[in-house]
Amino acid sequence: MSDPISPAAPRVIAIANQKGGVGKTTTAINFSAALAERGLRVLLVDLDPQGNASTGFGVPQSERGMTTYDLLIEDAEPESVIRPTNAENIWIAPATTDLSSADLDLVANEKRSFLLRDALSPAALSRYRFDLILIDCPPSLSLLTINAMVAADSVLIPLQSEFFALEGLSQLMLTIREVRAAANPALRIEGVLLTMFDGRNRLSQQVETDVRDTLGTLVFTTVIPRNVRISEAPSHALPILAYDSQSKGSSAYRALAEEFLARHRRLQQA
Repeated sequence: MSDPISPAAPRVIAIANQKGGVGKTTTAINFSAALAERGLRVLLVDLDPQGNASTGFGVPQSERGMTTYDLLIEDAEPESVIRPTNAENIWIAPATTDLSSADLDLVANEKRSFLLRDALSPAALSRYRFDLILIDCPPSLSLLTINAMVAADSVLIPLQSEFFALEGLSQLMLTIREVRAAANPALRIEGVLLTMFDGRNRLSQQVETDVRDTLGTLVFTTVIPRNVRISEAPSHALPILAYDSQSKGSSAYRALAEEFLARHRRLQQA
């Protein structure tokens, strides 16, 4: 168990890809659930103005009084923003469309790239004793995404198993390198996760081969299948593990959590 007096700082992971429709929010929700199922205490920070991660955990728009916009722009205390979800061991900092104007609101702030890092400091969150913080980034390389990368220990990149999978990835990698150079030298790539994979489809198989040949060990062994149950789960405001625990989607996200934890032995002792 962690030291009850001086708990280790939670590991912070930004889930990012500037290309939309790659399973980013789906991964944020279901990876959170798979880790929480293992007993870890997880905070999901919804940094996407669409607020889909908040909806996916059953937080209606009418109940998002204080949000990540307030955390960044209004210097709100984390306790006023963070709330429990309908899933055990998972808390969320919800988002609304207010975040759409965040880039304009931040541009004049000298600390504009460091606001999320400061808001999520171990001291500010100590009473929650989180093991992990996952940040669901917007589908763009905006100041919000930069804030997430500055605050993070690593970046998890969902990559759809489609023909143009590798297009645009070079720009994301360049952004990560720039953040390393300018603000967060310890930032690393947690891994690239192939999503919406159809093993019966020759195109999916070819994409997997190309991605693994290009990126090697950066690619997770686990792949997330194209699965109708994963698509249905958000409409019930549930992660796939709660909606259909025996589905292929649930098995895949459990495997991803297992692979991730095998890399981070300290978290297995949390």
